[in-house]
Order: sequence, then C-alpha cells, then structure tokens
Amino acid sequence: MAHDDEIFDLKSFTGRLATPRGKSLIWIAGFIFFFFLLSKMITVIPAGHIGVKDFFGKVSDKTLQAGIHLVNPFLKIHKMSVRTQEITEEATVPSREGLSVRLDVSLLFNLDREKAADVYKTLGLDYTRIVVIPQLRSIVRGVTASYDAKALYTTERESISTEMYNNLQPILSERGVNVEKVLLRSVTLPDILATAIQKKLEAEQQAEQMKFVLNKEEQEAERKRVEAKGIADFQRIVTSGLTPEFIRWKGIEATAKLADSHNTKVVVIGGGKDGLPIILGGQDK
Repeated sequence: MAHDDEIFDLKSFTGRLATPRGKSLIWIAGFIFFFFLLSKMITVIPAGHIGVKDFFGKVSDKTLQAGIHLVNPFLKIHKMSVRTQEITEEATVPSREGLSVRLDVSLLFNLDREKAADVYKTLGLDYTRIVVIPQLRSIVRGVTASYDAKALYTTERESISTEMYNNLQPILSERGVNVEKVLLRSVTLPDILATAIQKKLEAEQQAEQMKFVLNKEEQEAERKRVEAKGIADFQRIVTSGLTPEFIRWKGIEATAKLADSHNTKVVVIGGGKDGLPIILGGQDK
C-alpha cells in the first residue's frame, strides 16, 4: 500500500511538471544550472599572475597565463603571483667577535613562472613561509658571523649584501624562486660599541683631513720652490748679460734720446764716468 502511495506521488509530481507552470520551473532550473557551469568554465588570470591547474589532486605542468580562459568546470585554478615581492626580516645575529648585532634585512624576489606548477606541487601556495624566509634567516646568520661588527656598521655593508645574495640565489632558484636583491637596510649595535666605532670613524676622518691639508701644503711649498728657482735662473741669466760694454751702449742710447728731448739744455760729451755724456739743463721757459 505504501508502495502504491509512492508511485502515486511520483506520478503526481511528474504530472505537475507536465503543466505549463512545471515546464517554466524546469526552464528556470536549467538556466541556473547552465550559468553555474558557465561561471565555472570561465576563469580570469589577473596581470602579474599565473594559473596552476589542479584536477582532483592531479596538477598539470601547463599553466595559464594572464587573461580570460575557458576551462573544465571541475578544474580548480590556483592563481599565483609572479610579481616582485618583498619580505622584511629583523634578526639578532652574532658577529665574528661574538657580539649581538640587530639587522633589518629586506629580500626582493619573484616566483619563476616556468616552475610555478612544481612550486605548487612541492611547496604549495605558502612557499614563502615554508622555504624563502627560513633560507633567508639561515644565510643572514651565516654571512654576518664571518664579519666584524665594524664591517656591518660601515662601508662593507654593500659587500655583505652581495655575499648574502650570492649564497641565497642558487638555493632558492633550485626551488623555483628568483632572488632579485638582498638589502641590508639597518644595523643596530650595542650602545657602547656603536659609540666607540663612531669615535674611531671620526678620528679616522680627521686624520684623512689632516693628511689632505699636509699634502696640499707640500704641493704649495713645491710650487713656491719651483717659482723661486725660476726667478733665480732668470736673474742669473740677466746678470750674466750685463757686461760693461752693454751698459755703456745702453747709456749712449739713452743719452741720444735725451738729447732729442725739448727739456735738455747742455750735453757735455765724455764728461761722465766711463766717458759717458753729462746732461746739464732744466725746464724750458
């Protein structure tokens, strides 16, 4: 009897579907299901991202580039950024002397788009936390342990950053992550050590400045010596050329010019020293 009721109910239901109202409900349900499937079939990969295809746990090596794609509605797409990313790490690390130094380090990196599928399969979406940050911490501690605290605080910081990059790049590249740059942004030393280093740097700067001043003075002294030697050489040459005959000839030449002057009154020939003329006279009235 219950079985007959169920058959009766089923027949009643199918009968209601055969009515115009039932047919309308079927069409509406069909449209909803169609648009649901369509939404699952169309996926958009934003600029600077790549899509990794996961079909019930099976990850495809072929990835989706940025843009609109038509995919299997049962396919799950994981969108992974391939843009430059930055992580900042603050760490207290030992120097070569065993002093505790606080560092602020930044790492610029990006996901290798050719290895995105492998990264997802081996590390997942949270690869930064799983591999990038631990490797960065390890490299920072290893590199700083080979340098004195003074080197971390002075001009060798660029060399330290370069060494960190050289050590980190091959490790992360093997895991599908490209290292762009390692930046050693700030270094904090113990107060006593920082003060001592600062005073030493100031003393070195003063010594360099004094060395520059002394070098400049030596150059000036050398310039004056060369100048004095030139003057002495000139005087020696001139003196060697002032013979009595040359002086007498110049006196005669000057006398001739004075004799032609309107202010000259009397010229006595041979009355002066060495037979030079004597000029007597005054202003014309």
